[in-house]
Amino acid sequence: MNKLKLFILFSGTIIFFKMFKGQKQKIRKSLLIKLLFVVSLVTPFNNINLFRGAYAGLEFQWDNNSNFRRLQWYQLDNERIARNTTYFFLRPSDRKSGILKIDMKFPKKYLSNLKKEKVNLCKVQIGGFSNLTKCLENIPADYEINKVEGKINLTIYPYSPIPASKDSYAVVVKAFNPIRSGLYQVHSYGQSAGAIPVSSYLGSWTIGID
Repeated sequence: MNKLKLFILFSGTIIFFKMFKGQKQKIRKSLLIKLLFVVSLVTPFNNINLFRGAYAGLEFQWDNNSNFRRLQWYQLDNERIARNTTYFFLRPSDRKSGILKIDMKFPKKYLSNLKKEKVNLCKVQIGGFSNLTKCLENIPADYEINKVEGKINLTIYPYSPIPASKDSYAVVVKAFNPIRSGLYQVHSYGQSAGAIPVSSYLGSWTIGID
């Protein structure tokens, strides 16, 4: 930023505070908007990198596809680096048919320490005002973990298909939260139970870490 732009920015700031000191009434929103507009004009775009540090923890993989489906989740601790338990819910409305296999794709920065022994599939009670979220019945399954191109893929093979019933199920993951705070999106796909098994998109969980 050259000296002229610094002078304009400094002068604008001084004028703003003089107006604030001399007036007893509240500053109108329009005045604030104008000041922000002037500051944005004198700030060169090549200095945007200076502000990127504040957003370094943001890991948000939004899917703009019109078929995007938001799934519900629950976690015990949302603090970064904390030991956490997260319930990734699959409610009756999230399952159009029975499910033979579940594929979950995690950002590596979110769950780099995932282990098979810390994953569990269960029939779940989703908490509310009077009930706590908890597993009601564990579902026997095999688990497979693969790391591909900055992502961690978790594949779950239930011994018996998850039925298209009125019960809710959850994939329960116990792991440490990431070092950086932000939003992390986990995508899921399910292979339907039927004469011709077909894999389809189930939805996505957007997890917030403070």
